[in-house]
Amino acid sequence: MLLNAMCPDFAELASVRLLVVGDAMLDRYWFGEVSRISPEAPVPVVKIERQEERLGGAANVAKNVVALGASAALLSVVGEDEAAGSLAHLLADAGIDAHLQVDASIETTVKLRVIGRQQQLLRVDFETTPSHEILNAKLAEFSRLISGCDAVILSDYGKGGLTHIPEMIRLAREAEKSVLVDPKGDDFSRYRGATVITPNKSEFRAVVGRWLNEEELAEKAEALRCQLGLEALLITRSEEGMSLFTEAHVRHEAAIAREVFDVSGAGDTVIAVLAALRAARFSWSDAVHVANCAAGIVVGKLGAAVATQEELSAALASASC
Repeated sequence: MLLNAMCPDFAELASVRLLVVGDAMLDRYWFGEVSRISPEAPVPVVKIERQEERLGGAANVAKNVVALGASAALLSVVGEDEAAGSLAHLLADAGIDAHLQVDASIETTVKLRVIGRQQQLLRVDFETTPSHEILNAKLAEFSRLISGCDAVILSDYGKGGLTHIPEMIRLAREAEKSVLVDPKGDDFSRYRGATVITPNKSEFRAVVGRWLNEEELAEKAEALRCQLGLEALLITRSEEGMSLFTEAHVRHEAAIAREVFDVSGAGDTVIAVLAALRAARFSWSDAVHVANCAAGIVVGKLGAAVATQEELSAALASASC
């Protein structure tokens, strides 16, 4: 589906609609100056000068989908609090079709980062596992939404919002939808039957153990792919790039040589790009190549970020990707 080796036809993404399900979060950033150490404890004192809010977790995945020119619906659980209102406003501003199940017994997941001198000094997390009643309602809403999408992204951050993920995968595959999963934890059996999963190197190692060389890595990857009944397995490997394993072939993408500012959210970008391009019938190889380029763009930005069509087109047309 590439017009040529360097210029993808992103116009095809305009007709793609993806359903993103998972743990949506509100990312808060407090920026300030550090000029002294506290007299109360050996910690820096940060004078806050600026605050910023961004979409995080599954919400950031959806924002990455929209940044590519595709459409995104988001299904997630939030609390009945101020953070949920902020999250809803950000989703609306981003053009994301939000379906937020409200659980008054929990707090909306918030990650607060304190930044001083261009460095993250502290992160404070607020999170609560959703109730069973809300999760059952979320599953019912999922059943209703899948018919209107081209593919499903399940973004698992381990916050409890994807308790019913095996059933979601089953329902989506029955509806003949591709299912892409960004996994969490050391039990990948719950992702059985998905189209592809995209663990990072540490997550993959926690499941299959260590490997001594590329040949052993390939053997472990293929064994896991077959065990879970996946069409593909994509391992993101930080400075080693990423590796795609399918029944037909193995493809390695070298890491893009850029200054790395922040790797948080790079996995969100990878799965968003992969899902959108696969839904537009790009080949696995082309989709992974563009996803790798997109990851190289977002790691040069602070916090959860997106790679736009314009940025991707410029990078792919240059020698950088």
